[in-house]
Amino acid sequence: MKNLLVLSLAAALSIGSVQADTITLNASGATFPAPLYGRWFAEYNKLYPGVRINYQSVGSGQGIKSFTAGLTDFGASDAAMSDAEIAAVTDGGVVLLPMTAGSIVLSYNLPGVTSAVQLPRDVYPAIFLGQITKWNDPKIVAANPGVTLPDLPITVAYRADGSGTTYNFTNHLSAISPDFKAKVGSGKTVKFPVGVGGKGNEGVSALIKQTPGTIGYVEYGYAQQIKLPMATLQNQAGKFVAPSPDSGSAALSKVDLPANLRAFVTDPAGDGSYPIVTFTWWLCHTQYTKPGVADAINALAAWCLTDGQKLAPDLGYLPLPANVVTKVQIAVSTIK
Repeated sequence: MKNLLVLSLAAALSIGSVQADTITLNASGATFPAPLYGRWFAEYNKLYPGVRINYQSVGSGQGIKSFTAGLTDFGASDAAMSDAEIAAVTDGGVVLLPMTAGSIVLSYNLPGVTSAVQLPRDVYPAIFLGQITKWNDPKIVAANPGVTLPDLPITVAYRADGSGTTYNFTNHLSAISPDFKAKVGSGKTVKFPVGVGGKGNEGVSALIKQTPGTIGYVEYGYAQQIKLPMATLQNQAGKFVAPSPDSGSAALSKVDLPANLRAFVTDPAGDGSYPIVTFTWWLCHTQYTKPGVADAINALAAWCLTDGQKLAPDLGYLPLPANVVTKVQIAVSTIK
């Protein structure tokens, strides 16, 4: 509690210090949390008009590149920077801040199918390997009694840009499918053996909407906002679990965040856990030379970790658990 009180006081002092002059923070990166970041930064600017945040939703890969090159004040990525990526940042050091979390869902376009399609644990990796190619495949039919599935080819839609969403999705598939791990593996960009690519959540969602039979991976809040159907997935415990704030939070509750604040939830345990969840990070320097930037980022992060978390559920994101918030607040205090 003492640490939190000290951090709150520091944040208040920082907020006061950035009000005297207008300051603009430039940031770019992940599309996954972009709707929430947009809301946060707009609300923060209403409260503190002297601070403007210019965030470009360009994908995690490009966000890391721009941050490393010194083109942005902070970056954003759904894949925490690796040791090698951190070592490539030559000025200012790096601190990684998990700021929110969310679920990755499989959305699809199946005309005439009104109930959520259930996909077993061995089926959805096989779809993205091109091994299951029809919606009325016996394995899908067996998992969906009473649902009439069309004799329709499956078209896979994937992210064509460097993406933390792809990183976390392929990490999960590699964790549950040795075949997927051997043939595709995990990364911000991978070579799927089948399908078509779209840029960002927007591009993948457009592909799903345009072509009946298409399935693709997108962020839960984004799919919820544009009313895309979402599959119910079988988790590690063998239960079919629909994506929701509760099932996502159940998965996050299993995570013990390490000192470097990098944790990947590749295959969460628990009957009620949705199987594909991820934190998403801000990439900040530990030292800034540009006047006012460190104070502005400190104050912004402090608000996002407290009042900002209350806005997350409305947009389909998962508020950070209290123990995670405490660790991130301590990390924020190292930014000078």
